[in-house]
Amino acid sequence: MKTVNPATEETEFEVDLHTPQEVEARLALAQKAHETLRGMSFSKRAVLMIAAAELLESEVEATAVILTREMGKPISQSRGEVLKCAKSMRFYAAKSEEFLAPQKLADPSLVGASAAMGIWQPLGVVLAVMPWNFPLWQVIRFAAPALMAGNSGVLKHASNVPQTALYLDDLFTRAGFPKGAFSTLMISASSVAAVIDDWRIRAVTLTGSEPAGRAVAAQAGGQIKPSVMELGGSDAFIVTSNADVEAAVTVAVTARINNNGQSCVAGKRFLVFADVYDQFLDSFVAKMKALKMGDPLDETTQLGPLATKNGKRDIIELVEDAKAKGARILCGGQTPEGPGYFYPATVIDQLTDDMKLVMEEAFGPVASVYRVADKEEAIKIANQTTFGLSSAIWSQDASEQDYFIEHLAAGAVFVNGMTVSYPELAFGGIKDSGFGRELSDAGIKEFCNLKTVWKA
Repeated sequence: MKTVNPATEETEFEVDLHTPQEVEARLALAQKAHETLRGMSFSKRAVLMIAAAELLESEVEATAVILTREMGKPISQSRGEVLKCAKSMRFYAAKSEEFLAPQKLADPSLVGASAAMGIWQPLGVVLAVMPWNFPLWQVIRFAAPALMAGNSGVLKHASNVPQTALYLDDLFTRAGFPKGAFSTLMISASSVAAVIDDWRIRAVTLTGSEPAGRAVAAQAGGQIKPSVMELGGSDAFIVTSNADVEAAVTVAVTARINNNGQSCVAGKRFLVFADVYDQFLDSFVAKMKALKMGDPLDETTQLGPLATKNGKRDIIELVEDAKAKGARILCGGQTPEGPGYFYPATVIDQLTDDMKLVMEEAFGPVASVYRVADKEEAIKIANQTTFGLSSAIWSQDASEQDYFIEHLAAGAVFVNGMTVSYPELAFGGIKDSGFGRELSDAGIKEFCNLKTVWKA
């Protein structure tokens, strides 16, 4: 596993993969740590989780630089990612006992009992297979609830973020958690199946591409092990005639280029009603053109490089395919010269169904804009892809808002805003965007056994 700085294309760090013997030792430690954690009180786990959050906060500057050098996001966004992790850890430290409180039947006589309830218990060791785009946040949003529930975790991280993986390897141990409560397996993708099959792994969570999700979910299902899949998205961002258009444009730019456009829940397809289309498009293109692209360690940079060479190749192929089939490139669309996996903020309209960009996820700063006649056409286009992660609707009409909330096929609808993951709200998708939920009380319960208790 190695760090290739996406701004320079230089290899900055390399680490050897774990041997089978090292993997075995880590799985054994994880099982032992789970047995210790499940016996701890919520208050004891909370003390340890807060200590881990404090470590993150104290190390924010150094950790943010690691994230930026490994996957290229602007340094201010890296700081924000680190601090968001700490916030989520504090949230679960405070709320886990409430979330997992016994569910008592108010009238147990209805089932012929003196007492009846459901209690939540941890499953055991959970394998997390995680991506590079939010290399800290994607892991912590699983790890915080999992450990607070009494599970332990092992991480197979993306191969291009080994320094982040190693940072996470001992973060919780340094905070006082039992050794092995959360650790990293430095293994190849081809080794994941054998780890899923190991008897100590009781569940799996994956955030990543649809093909990876299909493979991991199939492997887990074959072993009758529960899994949570958070996969790709091609989110619709709908702007109606009743929208505050300028506010929508400002948020649309952020929604599209945040994390250099490499976010599953980014607004990717902008569906704009015809009577405000020109106003939206002119302002949107102007703001996208004005973005500063460059060194992600520069505090003034708004758009850094794509994380990988293959990611840049994929974006170029989608744009060139659309261009060749008649799409209009309104800004961007040209690969800059020089080192680094840079690709400019790009806006495209006049799309047709034969273009790959219409159905495939654009994992980079490329915005597809559609002129739509009415809410029915907007819903048809919004729901035509195989994805269903999140969505956004801009309207100041309550009945119009309700129509889109009802008819958008997605795991979330954000009204007059952009999709953001909050620890207080459940997060996940439908269709090819996956299944299961992270965050909120739903996330902590995914890897718990709801055990029914009946007393005569």
